[in-house]
Amino acid sequence: MDNSIFTLLHQDSSSKARTGIMQLPHGSVETPVFMPVGTNGTVKAITVNDLHEIGFQIILSNTYHLYLRPGTDVIGAAGGLHHFMNWDKNILTDSGGFQVFSLAPFRKITEAGAKFRSHIDGSYHLLSPERVVEIQSILGSDIQMQLDVCTSWGTEYKEAEKALKITDNWLKRAKMTWTSIINEGVYQGKLFAIVQGNFYKDLRERSAESVIAANTPGIAIGGLSVGEPFDVFAEYLAFTTALLPQNKPRYVMGIGTPEFILEAIGEGIDMFDCVFPTRTARNGLLFTKNGPITIKKEKYEYDFNPIDPECTCKVCRNYSRSYMRHLYRTGEILSSILASYHNLYFLHDLVKKARQAINEDRYDQFKKEFLSSYLQGKEGGSK
Repeated sequence: MDNSIFTLLHQDSSSKARTGIMQLPHGSVETPVFMPVGTNGTVKAITVNDLHEIGFQIILSNTYHLYLRPGTDVIGAAGGLHHFMNWDKNILTDSGGFQVFSLAPFRKITEAGAKFRSHIDGSYHLLSPERVVEIQSILGSDIQMQLDVCTSWGTEYKEAEKALKITDNWLKRAKMTWTSIINEGVYQGKLFAIVQGNFYKDLRERSAESVIAANTPGIAIGGLSVGEPFDVFAEYLAFTTALLPQNKPRYVMGIGTPEFILEAIGEGIDMFDCVFPTRTARNGLLFTKNGPITIKKEKYEYDFNPIDPECTCKVCRNYSRSYMRHLYRTGEILSSILASYHNLYFLHDLVKKARQAINEDRYDQFKKEFLSSYLQGKEGGSK
């Protein structure tokens, strides 16, 4: 089976950053790429027209949530998730492993799979690696993830090793199921294996060996951004990425701030996602070149400048900080809509500029200049 979906376009001369292109069932995707998270088959407060307008070629949805509600029967009858949500570009679905991980008091991990209680109605479910592949195939995911066991920062070695053994076993079973479904000739989505191993380098090496041997079309790096300090994140990101082949797309799950994204790009990461830009937008935090601002603050009451004077999105062209503060303080739905659009546009534009910098062999300079302004401009005070 030909698993090749990634073409390397350019390697930056000053860093490990690279540009490329992925060929997926619903079109090509330029990398590096940030993927907005549409947990329930929608990016919160954002329409598919907004996603097209900003220029996104791929988004992420959540297997765990869609499996529980509305369920695979409904989505299958609709012709898959693309038809159900009227999105004609690519969709990556996560395996549900992280959501099960976050339900610690209500789940049990065994070799068979992850048994858990629904956060909706308390009903019991078992997600096996085989079933997770089947569910994502019904959804019609362009990229689907293997079921894995995620462990948190501070996990002891024996527990991390046990989780890794289960994850490796689940990968083998997921690959067999995915291969069988692909051979039927209807579903053509791509399976990504996940490197785990917590914050133990020998476990990371073992995991990378298993993942490389599985030869899936792409590789994800799991178990990062789970509570560790930034310097530890950066260390283990660099260490893990160096273990992976050049000819496959690399995906770090769950990062969505400029600092983390630019660090990942500099280490040769091609894909990343996070709920952060939209979740914080709904809570009044807005990205700007000079650092994020908290729009509810009193100092913005008479500030009639755009959110970010250098941003060209339609929100910054049409609305002031004063008006955005008013919307937020009065609880207007438009606050979430406009703020979410702006934050997604900002990150999409940042990654687009990063791609240009890589192609021009000046990524390190670009990163340094952006972060100098972004980090030094962060707000102080509470008013």
